[in-house]
Amino acid sequence: MTLFSIIVPTLNESENIDLLLTRIYALDFIPDSFEIIVVDDGSTDGTPNKVRDWAKQSNIRLIERREEPDLSASILTGVAAAKSNVIVIMDADLSHPPEQLSAVITPILNNSYDVVVGSRYITGGSTENWPLYRQLLSRIGGWIARPICDVNDATSGFFAFRRELASNISDHALGYKILLELLMANQGKIRVTEIPICFRDRTHGTSKLSLFHQQAYLQRLITLAGGTVTLNTAGRFAAVGLFGVLIDAFVFQWMLSRDAGLALAHFVSFFFAATVNYTFNSKWSFREHHAGYLYWHQFGRFLTVGALALLLRGGVLAFLVYLCHVPPLFAIFPAIITTAAVNYLGSAFYVFPNKKEPPSLDIRWRTAAIGIVLFVISLRLVYFGLAQLIPDETYYWQYAQHMDLSFYDHPPAVAWLIWIGTSILGHNEFGIRIGSLFCGFMTMGYLYALAQNLYDKSTAMRTILLLAILPIGFTSGLLMIPDAPLMAAWAATLYYMERALVAHQNSAWLGMGIAFGLGLLSKYSLGLLGLAALVFVIIDPTARRWMKRPHPYLTTLLSLLIFSPVIIWNYQNDWISFAFQSNRVLADDYKFAVHLLVLHIIILLTPIGFLAAIFALFFTKRPESQQLERRRHLFVQVFAGTPLFVCFILSTFDAPRFHWTAPIWLALLPTIAWMIVHTDHLSAEFKRIQTAWRLTIVTCIFSYAFLLHYVVLGIPGIPYHLFTEHYFWRETASEIEQIAAEVRNQTSKEPIIVGMSKWSVASALYFYTHSDAQLDIRSRNMFGGSGAMYEFWFPSQNPTDRPIIQVGMKRRHLEKIRPDIDVKTMLDQPGAIEYCVIERHGVPVRRVYYRISQGFKGINYQ
Repeated sequence: MTLFSIIVPTLNESENIDLLLTRIYALDFIPDSFEIIVVDDGSTDGTPNKVRDWAKQSNIRLIERREEPDLSASILTGVAAAKSNVIVIMDADLSHPPEQLSAVITPILNNSYDVVVGSRYITGGSTENWPLYRQLLSRIGGWIARPICDVNDATSGFFAFRRELASNISDHALGYKILLELLMANQGKIRVTEIPICFRDRTHGTSKLSLFHQQAYLQRLITLAGGTVTLNTAGRFAAVGLFGVLIDAFVFQWMLSRDAGLALAHFVSFFFAATVNYTFNSKWSFREHHAGYLYWHQFGRFLTVGALALLLRGGVLAFLVYLCHVPPLFAIFPAIITTAAVNYLGSAFYVFPNKKEPPSLDIRWRTAAIGIVLFVISLRLVYFGLAQLIPDETYYWQYAQHMDLSFYDHPPAVAWLIWIGTSILGHNEFGIRIGSLFCGFMTMGYLYALAQNLYDKSTAMRTILLLAILPIGFTSGLLMIPDAPLMAAWAATLYYMERALVAHQNSAWLGMGIAFGLGLLSKYSLGLLGLAALVFVIIDPTARRWMKRPHPYLTTLLSLLIFSPVIIWNYQNDWISFAFQSNRVLADDYKFAVHLLVLHIIILLTPIGFLAAIFALFFTKRPESQQLERRRHLFVQVFAGTPLFVCFILSTFDAPRFHWTAPIWLALLPTIAWMIVHTDHLSAEFKRIQTAWRLTIVTCIFSYAFLLHYVVLGIPGIPYHLFTEHYFWRETASEIEQIAAEVRNQTSKEPIIVGMSKWSVASALYFYTHSDAQLDIRSRNMFGGSGAMYEFWFPSQNPTDRPIIQVGMKRRHLEKIRPDIDVKTMLDQPGAIEYCVIERHGVPVRRVYYRISQGFKGINYQ
């Protein structure tokens, strides 16, 4: 009985074939238990003759192909001729060790797996005697396949599989990597494993790999991912794009010559060029994927891609014009080129996708995840140094100017990150926000690993997609606020807790201790994960065993050690920070605010995300019945449900802060992502909810790009002052500097500028004036109001005859801090409250209110 068939494709391998067959027959196999099929692709060096000689005395067959040489076609020809149901593929050049045949075949023969890959790129695998450039090309080939393929070595030529799987391979399969075709054709339906092998470069003959094969592999990979990118379409798209560039640049210059603003000129020129591009691309570049008439669904997708490309290129244009001081006429060209990739890839994968060989739903989501996450990251990279700081960020920048072990209203992690960033990149938006970018990548990495452990690679990719597009992830990855390091630490803590409590990895306790300690240095709310861990240990009998071991207690000590700077600072300051946070949570005034909590969650998750979260938390059940799957599901429920329950209880007597629940949803995102594709167990109503994710994703991405473009370049036709009361502090600071200069000239005294808010106005003004003018800027604590850390940095001012300039976002802020504190009584000769209109590039953006007084009588003056 033939248990397995070995297929060896050959092309001029006469120097290797004898030694290969000798080594195979030297193995400890029953001679009649296998067959060898040599498929020759037109060798001219005598290879077929040597195989015929072997066939006379062994179970070897020779098949000679007369068609054009193609490795995939040769292998499929051999598969069709095989007698057994288990197929092994290996090269004839002795690069694959025949001694590993048993390890490759056995998992299939005993029905443990359907495909076994001899891998160079897992632990124990290696390559020998390969030139560096070949190793690099091979690595790159494996890396670019990994997002859509679940093995580490998708370009391996040594593997075994069940014969029936080959029937699913596309008729369009070409090239030299049939393994990729096999895996993609059976994605999600097969059990795959990898075994380590040592790959040795050939010692006889020459390699058949060429640049053409590399291009064919890349082309095929894109096709399998659902794209229509080919050399022909790329060339035609480039020709159309060049014509569009000329139109774009001409209209842009014409608009500027008519005194149009930068934003209006770039909008109008883009739409002219985009209209021309769509016409030619649909009729020429992608004509084989176009119906030949205007297809509104397709045109809507084109408009979506075009709008996103437009909003991204606005950031590139602003960067070049405002920061690099490149003339607009020249800046438009790199802006066009930068976003051409968005248009092309969006057209190839989204507007004109591959419909001849449509990929599975799972692969489409993987491809979408890659494209969308890359676009969101591009948005952050382009805009995070352009968009002005919000007052919260300038306040935490003030932390970094007064470095300490901790602070009154927050732990010190945000200050430490800003201090590092500004030390490297300077005191600017880049320097301050680089920490949030780093934290965003950390959050993505740990959440990906957590989702992969709980579910699978596909779910992990969709999880990162959700993190990138939902407000909870996009905001924390862009703004340098305490939530940025908190999200990273929360994701890391969840990962290590799952590894420790569910997977029972002893080493995970060390990571948990470090992540938990760093999380407490970010925000005290991370302590809710400690409570969740206690609940999980109580509920889960398997995890309860850890209570008898030293790991949890050593982890707690490590976390406290990392958290010790905050403890020391509080000890030195009468535990004031702990008391402040307790008062925020345990407010004296009763206020039922559950409805506000729900509203905040809907905003943070979007309505569709909110409904999906409810179902994931309370109703979904994993179909698997294994104990490990049940424990993983319990882990998700406990680590999302316990912190959420605490927030719910608090909201019954106090108004919650808007962002309180943001990190809680990290534990639930993998389950939400899993449900997007696995809808078999969902009701019809929730299936309809799942289909709404596409619209939610597009809406979120467009909203972020629109908002960033709006605050940096503006949107033609939408006035600024509708949304910008708390923004545009650079222009506001410049106006206040002029007012201060006038007061200084009139009085010959240095005025004191008082931001009439807790800390936001003073911090924003200080950041945007500190490098130009050393102004004396205080917070409202000068008048007896709360000033948070300003009460430490700038205690209440004694009476003075120096002029006082109050600055506020609203008129009422200049009059009363609280009903019992009338500011006017403390001022000497207070003037009338006035306002000035702040402009940006000649466009009104906001108002700011101010009042000038001749002096300050003192905080206790009656």
